[in-house]
Amino acid sequence: MSNSEFTYRTAAEETWRIFRIMAELVEGIEVMSQVGPAVSIFGSSRTPPASPYYQQATDLAAKLAQRDFGIITGGGPGIMEAANKGAFEAGGTSIGLNISIPQEQEANEYQNVSLNFHYFFVRKVMFVKYAVAFACFPGGFGTMDEFFESMTLIQTEKIRPLKVVLLGSRFWSPLVGWMRETMLGTHQNISPADLDFFTVTDEVDQAVSIICSHFERDRSIAGQPHTAEELRLAPARRETAEGTVYGVPPRSPAKGRSGGHGNPNV
Repeated sequence: MSNSEFTYRTAAEETWRIFRIMAELVEGIEVMSQVGPAVSIFGSSRTPPASPYYQQATDLAAKLAQRDFGIITGGGPGIMEAANKGAFEAGGTSIGLNISIPQEQEANEYQNVSLNFHYFFVRKVMFVKYAVAFACFPGGFGTMDEFFESMTLIQTEKIRPLKVVLLGSRFWSPLVGWMRETMLGTHQNISPADLDFFTVTDEVDQAVSIICSHFERDRSIAGQPHTAEELRLAPARRETAEGTVYGVPPRSPAKGRSGGHGNPNV
């Protein structure tokens, strides 16, 4: 194969990749926009049914479903299965955002709304855009990714101020201590107020109360409609199509160089 042929085929494949990404976004938005207020629940796929965390995730999802929240998970086993099971058996909306990975994730049987994704980043948009809160149980790299993604978006004000609840103090407290002592204390890489973005608890009822109270105080969070007055006074903070909030474009270091493209209010 010549270099030119290789370049052409690679470019063509990359172009078609864009359409695949678009298709996943369109299908996801089309389905998830009908769900209503929901809570994304994260945690390890390796958590066995005998684990207390599995039972807590089931109870949390059931109690939130009884309060008319949809439950969003990654659709797999472990904590994801537990949360879907709780919502499903409580008669609520149980959403599984399944992902295609080389190890072949097995979708759990407790989903009444299911979507399949090829791209992790598209799937993550759905976790964030259609949630009014996050609940994180003990987990691995994926759970950490989802937790710190939420911290980044809240810290930078790219999403409305969702409530993040971390369940399992024995698991989360060492990490919170490191953030407080090292990230904040030693290096000043975060602000003291950043540690208020989440709450650590061992009690399911407290988690439910935190989520419900926060949602009642601010129904505009995470994709809920803004008031006309808010849009009039702060049009630059309106949400974009991907569920994040527009901010001030980066300042260009060179005079006349554009910091962005297109209309920021579209």
